[in-house]
Amino acid sequence: MKKPQKRSAGLSRRVSFPEDEQRLPWLSLLLDAYAIADTGVAVAIRNEEKRRKTHLACGKGCGTCCSQQKDLPVFPHELTGITWYVSEKLPQAVREKVKEHLASHTPASPCPFLIDGSCSIHPLRPVGCRQFNVFAAACAPEEDPYFTRRNDVLTPIPDYTDRAFAAVAALYGLERERDLDKVVRQIKAKIMNLQEQDWKELVELLNTKEIRK
Repeated sequence: MKKPQKRSAGLSRRVSFPEDEQRLPWLSLLLDAYAIADTGVAVAIRNEEKRRKTHLACGKGCGTCCSQQKDLPVFPHELTGITWYVSEKLPQAVREKVKEHLASHTPASPCPFLIDGSCSIHPLRPVGCRQFNVFAAACAPEEDPYFTRRNDVLTPIPDYTDRAFAAVAALYGLERERDLDKVVRQIKAKIMNLQEQDWKELVELLNTKEIRK
């Protein structure tokens, strides 16, 4: 069961899975990275709301971007986290729905992890999803605000994004202390589209876990 850690060093609340983090050393690095990214998002939203004198249009339960966006950036270390979370942490009923979505998924489908209008992998959702926020008005049906009103889309703070990538450098066999800019560039170069992933291996993993039960 996930437990929030206390705030420290000015970072946003970090999701914690103590037993799993002891068993899976990579998990702590990934969760640290997400805490850094979330902090950057919170700071950017606060700054933008103050500048615009308005509030974020995105609200709890809004899954418009999850169902409409066809380009959802994701990185290898995030796919590792998603695979772990789906196969080990989701309740069985939700896991079954996710498996159905994955088995029939196409690049034109909604995000396969959108279940009943909610993100089933919210604690382990990619940085790209965390950073996608819109001001002024919620996205209209079929709207991609990047093209219709780019100025209303939150611009992430690069320093926080880079620090989030640097936090997982070890997962790529990179030494963050050597050349931080180079490390970040190398990781960013591995960007993929979540919508274009082949989910057969994850479906097979879920089937194997069901058989073992």
